[in-house]
Amino acid sequence: MDNTNAVNEPVVTSYAKAPASTVTAEGVSYAYRELGPKGGIPVVFFVHLAATLDNWDPRIIDPIARNRHVITFDQPGVGASTGQVPKSIEAMADDAYTFIKALGFEKIDVFSFSLGGMVAQDLTIKHPHLVRKLVLTGTGPRGGKNIDKVIGTTYWDILRATLTRSDPKEFLFFNRNSTGKPAAKAFIQRLQERTENRDKPISPRAFQTQLKAIQEFGRSAPSNLSALTQAALIANGDNDRMVPSTLSEELHRRIKGSELIIYPDSGHGGIFQYHAKFAPAVVEFLAP
Repeated sequence: MDNTNAVNEPVVTSYAKAPASTVTAEGVSYAYRELGPKGGIPVVFFVHLAATLDNWDPRIIDPIARNRHVITFDQPGVGASTGQVPKSIEAMADDAYTFIKALGFEKIDVFSFSLGGMVAQDLTIKHPHLVRKLVLTGTGPRGGKNIDKVIGTTYWDILRATLTRSDPKEFLFFNRNSTGKPAAKAFIQRLQERTENRDKPISPRAFQTQLKAIQEFGRSAPSNLSALTQAALIANGDNDRMVPSTLSEELHRRIKGSELIIYPDSGHGGIFQYHAKFAPAVVEFLAP
């Protein structure tokens, strides 16, 4: 195969093999990865608290990338992106807009998880014509009850994980029972499938800034979610300790025409525990 001819290059549909790229906008170098066939409306992924490009589950991304152009990115001050982590979710949404415009896109679909879902809401409210479809998982609305308690929950689970030499996500994302524990181990293993060109871990300062931004989001006045006209898919586990599952139900009530999936016997990472069911559902929802 003549790799000098871009037309002949095979389409990468495995997140483990997705090439790392950067784009500079407003003085910030944004690290991102893209995969799947280019053309059409891309699906941009908004990641969770403390996460980098290496924190996306390939069992969610790969099925979407079979037929769609997928883009994941690091916010400023996170992973391989330069700059500083903003102190508010709204500012994070402004940075996301800057990144998307730097890539030249006028319309996107959004896949978001946890903190990413908060950023995605602010982005969509501010730039409604940018977003066609919206996937909100493991997240809640601005001003949502008990979102501001995330700091205590997070630090407690980090301590528990440290004492057992585990990854904190095993405690934060999954139930500590006979179904949750193996699902957690399997998820952490999947995150290691990429062996080359891995991202830099988030710094403690960046992590703390994100936590405070989430706390402020939880204590803020609610956004007008009734203004959203995008097709929206909302999903969570039934026992989310980080962003209470009731807040997914609240999002569903407030976003007209939205779909809601709540997975049983699962926590914040319910979509990862149930990836075999969720991935086909989200592929169908995001279809053009």
